[in-house]
Amino acid sequence: MARPLSNDLRERVVAAVSRGESCRAVASRFGVAVSSVVKWAQRYRVTGSVAPGKMGGHRKRVLEPHRAFIKERISRTPHLTLHGLKDELAARGIKVSHNAVWLFLRSEGLRFKKNDVCP
Repeated sequence: MARPLSNDLRERVVAAVSRGESCRAVASRFGVAVSSVVKWAQRYRVTGSVAPGKMGGHRKRVLEPHRAFIKERISRTPHLTLHGLKDELAARGIKVSHNAVWLFLRSEGLRFKKNDVCP
């Protein structure tokens, strides 16, 4: 993802729009996209600042609050499949994707069977 453009540029662009210049003319003069000019002007009108919003971040894992249940199920039933675990979670009202379960197990260092056949 690209870094935000400088606040100095944003302020000059918004000042030009505030003086009555069209967004297209300002975008052409400063070499930025028309959509950027429009968004910066809107942000200035709403917040009084042209500073960029927060970029990126960290999403909490959906299954984190259910760690104890998942670990207990894996230890009690080692041949449990990903789909089986996903179905058990769904029965408890926790709707997650197959991939979310797999990523959680992998991050926890837990192992699982890949099919329904017991050894």
